[in-house]
Amino acid sequence: MMPTNLLIVEDEPKLAQLLADYLSRDGFDCHILHDGGLVIDWVKQHKPDFILLDLMLPNKDGISLCREIRTFSNVPIIMVTARVEEIDRLLGLELGADDYICKPFSPREVVARVKSVLRRSVSAWTAPEIQPVQTANEIVIDAEKFLAVVCGQELELTPIEFRLLSLLCKSPERVFSRDYLMDNVYIDHRIVSDRTVDSHIKNLRKKINQASDGKIQISTVYGVGYKISF
Repeated sequence: MMPTNLLIVEDEPKLAQLLADYLSRDGFDCHILHDGGLVIDWVKQHKPDFILLDLMLPNKDGISLCREIRTFSNVPIIMVTARVEEIDRLLGLELGADDYICKPFSPREVVARVKSVLRRSVSAWTAPEIQPVQTANEIVIDAEKFLAVVCGQELELTPIEFRLLSLLCKSPERVFSRDYLMDNVYIDHRIVSDRTVDSHIKNLRKKINQASDGKIQISTVYGVGYKISF
């Protein structure tokens, strides 16, 4: 069953209500916050299943909020922004956002994107490429519990990062092409750029390096793809 408790963080009241109306028609239980300063306490208290997070907010911006949320939660996040510069898009994804959508947009498109991210999140540990419990040297991955432990330390991973790590650990030292990773990380086969995959790898690499004190490396094989080494 798909999760339904959704938080909309948007400082334009009419737009926020429009999104809530469309999402409610599809069975989502929507909550709205207009002030970025209220978000962290609300998320910790209510533990939403999904967050639509505007970039420009009063008191605390969406990028800062996404960064802070990722320190304690893997909740799927779609960043919503009117700033279309590529650096903003990539920065949001590097911070752990699962997708982004640019204004202006159709509310129906937002509903479709929310469902798409949720499907990927739910299936990230159930697709056939990932074993229920997977071990590779000092990494243990428990797909049923959505748990990844590196050198005895539990990692806080986004669904995409979790799936990337699982795929890489299937065959240590094997070089996985970007095309292979894109085809197997995004279950709905949504078209994403190489740079988007690079951003998620960069974030995952940082977490792995910190947990293993550099003993476990995700390496770039230029022009080919990525591999994990112990």
